[in-house]
Amino acid sequence: MLRIALRTLRSRWTTFTGSFVALSLGTALLAVMGLTLAASLDAPERAPERFSAAPVVVKGQDTLRVPTPIGDRTQPLAHPHPVPPATVAALRDLGPVTEDRSFAVRAEDGPADLVGHAWSSAAFAPYEITSGRAPRTAEEVVVSGDWADPGQWIRTDHGALRVVGTAAADHGGEGDGGFENAVFHDDARAARLAPVSRQLVVDADPAAVREAVRGSGAQVLTGEARRYADADPERDTEALTALNALFGTAGGVTAFVSVFVVASTFAFAVAQRSREFGLLRMAGATPGQLRRLVLAEAVVVGVLASATGCALGAYGAPRLAARVVDGGLAPAWFRIGGPTWPYHLAFWTGLLVALGGVVAASWRAGRIGPVQALREASVDTGTLTRGRLLCGAGLLLAAVLTLVLALAGTPGELLHRKTYVVRPMLLITAVALLAPVVVRPLTRLLTWLPARLPGAGGMLVRENAAAGVRRTAAIAAPVLVTVALAGSLLGAVATLNEARATETRKRTTADHVITPADDTGFGARTLRALRAIPGAEVSATSSSAVYVLEDGVALVRSDARAVDPHALAATARLPLAAGRLSDLDDGSIVVNEEWERHTVGDRVRVRLGDGTPRTLRIAAVMTTGTGGNGVYVTPANAPGAVVDRVEVAVAAGADAEAVAAGLRKAVAAEGGRVHTADGWVRATYPETDRTARLGYALVLGIALLYTAISLVNTMVMATSDRIRELAVLRLAGATPWQVLRLLGAEALTVVAVGALLGLLVALLNLGGMWVALRLLSVRSPIVMPWDTVGAAAVACAVLAVAAAVVPGAHTVWRGRAVASAGVRE
Repeated sequence: MLRIALRTLRSRWTTFTGSFVALSLGTALLAVMGLTLAASLDAPERAPERFSAAPVVVKGQDTLRVPTPIGDRTQPLAHPHPVPPATVAALRDLGPVTEDRSFAVRAEDGPADLVGHAWSSAAFAPYEITSGRAPRTAEEVVVSGDWADPGQWIRTDHGALRVVGTAAADHGGEGDGGFENAVFHDDARAARLAPVSRQLVVDADPAAVREAVRGSGAQVLTGEARRYADADPERDTEALTALNALFGTAGGVTAFVSVFVVASTFAFAVAQRSREFGLLRMAGATPGQLRRLVLAEAVVVGVLASATGCALGAYGAPRLAARVVDGGLAPAWFRIGGPTWPYHLAFWTGLLVALGGVVAASWRAGRIGPVQALREASVDTGTLTRGRLLCGAGLLLAAVLTLVLALAGTPGELLHRKTYVVRPMLLITAVALLAPVVVRPLTRLLTWLPARLPGAGGMLVRENAAAGVRRTAAIAAPVLVTVALAGSLLGAVATLNEARATETRKRTTADHVITPADDTGFGARTLRALRAIPGAEVSATSSSAVYVLEDGVALVRSDARAVDPHALAATARLPLAAGRLSDLDDGSIVVNEEWERHTVGDRVRVRLGDGTPRTLRIAAVMTTGTGGNGVYVTPANAPGAVVDRVEVAVAAGADAEAVAAGLRKAVAAEGGRVHTADGWVRATYPETDRTARLGYALVLGIALLYTAISLVNTMVMATSDRIRELAVLRLAGATPWQVLRLLGAEALTVVAVGALLGLLVALLNLGGMWVALRLLSVRSPIVMPWDTVGAAAVACAVLAVAAAVVPGAHTVWRGRAVASAGVRE
């Protein structure tokens, strides 16, 4: 069998080229994914940056820790604590204490991420003066980087400042000395700009420091642990987690599409070779030998393709790692290492994909009888076998049942990324398996008008496409995958974003929304100025969080807004399912239906944003929505929160223009931005993060690449199998251009069939999400990305026409119509 398989591969190499390329690319991507995962598992911890030279760092409590029967549960606090004054006093008895202060800085023509510090903390990076001197007065600063020079005046949100020096961090050649764009003030000015210090440096024995802070909740950081005092110390871990999710999704789609393409290609190849297999049966071959022959061909292709893919992965992984680092998706130190297990994983997975994709085709080959060698009819029969029908119906039933169960139980599950990425694959497979049922009627429907036009072209397109059901289904399958994934994935994201924006629009009745320039929020003076504007009904709200222990073991964080319920009633309309907003007071809370306990009047044990335990009465319950409704409390239950949003309604009879002008004047000193309600919704319109966008682009790119491979391969196979048919058309009087137009029209028809089936899958997926949103009380339309879907369909059409016409031109212009007409298929 192996010898025959090798000879078959040599003589029918065009048949297996598509499968080889698809498997090679799939294995390469799996190797890249494995190498990336291995590199992230071996990732070094980020070294301390701002405090690499600090002896001991004491950091206020920033983590909520709750004991449970299965161990302590933790969550980051929304409002970390400063080091208690008594603890600071005790630390001063041990040695010199330097309080660290950080605050946002905005400067004209300066970097967008400027951060201010006190000059006394610069020594702990350590920063060293590269030019000029240290600041001595409130108007003098030292900056890092090369965006300003000594002697230059810069305009900032804290007034005009004179640069008297520049500095750079010196980590002894290790780490990144440009980890931040800093502006150093003298200590007195920094203390006025940032009165609260949440961490400090102590020059004392670490053991004595730990004893001094015992029981205060503060953390003592030494050695590598000092990195937790840096801004966003977990950014490397978060970036690598997102990167692994990206490549994991891409790898899963790759495996799925690889099996899809290989199965489709081998099924079509077996159908083309039915007479060849029939002759082998007449020569005495058993069904088992034919199955082993097809499997042997798949093994040879799989081994060669997997080996090639591993080589491509070894070449591409380091280059891809460099690209993701340059794009800011991975830390600067991220590199591909030298583990071998990703190659083993990719190679054997590629081989299993080849065998998995050919199993059904091998069984079909074994069912071919000797009489097939004598068959002359070119009309496909038996295209929908019992096994294919059962598998397709089973998958379709599974897709429908899981959708119904999700809608009946937890409709919010359908809004999760994992769900709307996986569900389309189930429907795609089901529709592809059942495609022979609808190919012929759908083809006749699409060609109904062309078939009735003068000339025989439309009729030939209809009959050829309808008669070659297997060929039509094989060509339509990759188009189905591309259009379905484009519509389902991007449509799900767009629909969900539109639903969230719709929720925001319906919840906001204010005429204006004011947002601060940075995380410091609005000061009391600005808020008094806003409330003093005639005709302005002002509702100032703050971001916070509330933590609740569910089922006794799960510590769940809910985003909260601290509001004055009476002021909020004039600027917002909450989606309440029960209760009244006016009942909210310092002893109550407004929750949503996602909470374990959500009955009005019940009392719930919670912890506030700073970790303070409270028992609050449920005043009202909101609908679940898309999951972003959160909870509402009063400012008394949001200690440490700053006002970060002000909603303003114009009172009846007030001058709207005068109110808007007054708002802009009141917040100008702090750099606040005044939006109309619609403008604020547009500015905060939910968007997919950069890593997720790259992931979707990668998935769709993979799908389109595989579509190109499958289309070209199947079209070349189909055209080479129609040499006699095309020659007969030439003998009947058709010109070469008429034959080529016929081939192009057939290709467009088949692409249209695949695009319609893919669009059907996308609409079914988005329809399920739409019903889920309705059940969650969100009235939002389906958003279909028609531009992307259309571009994918056009790309498939161009590929299909080119793959049909180019080999067709080679056939019809050879000038041997009579000889070709006598060739047996």
